[in-house]
Amino acid sequence: MPKSCSVAVIGGGVSVSGLCAARELLREGHRVVVFEKTNRIGGTWVYNPYTDSDPSGLDPARRVAQGNLYRSLRTNIPRPLMGFSDYPFPDPEASFGDPRAFPGHGEVLAFVETFAREEGLLDVVRLGVEVVRVEQVGERKDEWEVEWRQTTEATEARETELFEAVVVCNGHNSELRFADIPGIQKWPGKQIHSHNYRIPEPFLDQVVVIIGKGASAFDISKEISKLAKEVHVASRTTEVKLGKLDNFDNIWQHLMIKCVHEDGNVVFEDGFEVIADVILHCTGYIFSFPFLKENKVVCVDDSRVGPLFKHVFPPHLAPWISFIGISSKSITFMMIEFQSKWVAKVLSGKVKLPSEEEMVASVNEVYAKMEELKKPKRHTHFLSVLEPGYLNWIAAEIGLPLVEEWKLQMYSLLVKCVVSYDDGYRDRWSLEQWKAQSEPSNQGT
Repeated sequence: MPKSCSVAVIGGGVSVSGLCAARELLREGHRVVVFEKTNRIGGTWVYNPYTDSDPSGLDPARRVAQGNLYRSLRTNIPRPLMGFSDYPFPDPEASFGDPRAFPGHGEVLAFVETFAREEGLLDVVRLGVEVVRVEQVGERKDEWEVEWRQTTEATEARETELFEAVVVCNGHNSELRFADIPGIQKWPGKQIHSHNYRIPEPFLDQVVVIIGKGASAFDISKEISKLAKEVHVASRTTEVKLGKLDNFDNIWQHLMIKCVHEDGNVVFEDGFEVIADVILHCTGYIFSFPFLKENKVVCVDDSRVGPLFKHVFPPHLAPWISFIGISSKSITFMMIEFQSKWVAKVLSGKVKLPSEEEMVASVNEVYAKMEELKKPKRHTHFLSVLEPGYLNWIAAEIGLPLVEEWKLQMYSLLVKCVVSYDDGYRDRWSLEQWKAQSEPSNQGT
């Protein structure tokens, strides 16, 4: 007989991981409560025009604004790669009004809200409830104390509930990561984290240095360049074409910032120097699990959350606590769905995990391979080129078919576009092209 567990899901909106986890857990017959600290579902996809009281994000006492979307944000994954296997993202004909292959954030939010409503998830989501403590009860691995408080009421009253399992889906967009820049304490310019970027107008006629090589740096640098005097993009990777970008009059690529000076000068490791007005950190976020008191579950070391077997299960406590959505550089919705199905089926007893010793050995093998390839710890959960093998491994575990080859090829092409600063790729590829690629005859084996 399949086992039915009481499960606490922490996070009901970030990248829809909590909602997807709840759906799969319910399908397996588990009893689920989703704790969401904001007053609505949608998490990452809720646009908030307001920013932190300290836009640099450096003041620990600042008023923190919920959300980190910029106004113009569009997905960097097209419709065919979004949504779930049995709940696809809508085509424009059936969409919420956006005809583009790469929709804006408003449509994604509408999709998330519709998904939650139609899948009956609103009944298990508690809004305005912040989890402040998750703690293992005694030596039992299948008994967890979850302490929470209402965020919508002016009270410090807290309540506690017991659950057999906990699924952590709080994402990684809360604690800001900053580049370490020698001399920054005396540098006279402004700093801002991409969490607080909304519109380009404040950068009119300014010289802006952007740190980062990911999707946000890609989008923001191009948008700011339309108004800024100059935009200089610095990154830690050496695999960049230094100098002025093709097709852009005022964007330059550099190696990382070497140091900054009191006169406003910014010196790059490639020898270039510029007097800048703003340094914009598109440097991402740090994993944070403040509710794991006296954290004996996982440790966070330079964005490595570990030990986690296949980025999901801490071997010594599996399967009674798990993490969904830790992985990045992936086909996000598909990855979240596969991880959610895996967790739900393991908890019901339909799928077995390896022994603790085998899971630990697997984690250590990943770490050793990264060290051998001289990859930094912060890349531990980057799937990227490893994603086909990762997704297909989980698919085999839970009895799903292998991922269609056209989806993997499509995602690989998108990554190349972002890395190469391919301007306009979202608008150049029509939805008809995507549909042609997704026909059964083009799906491969």
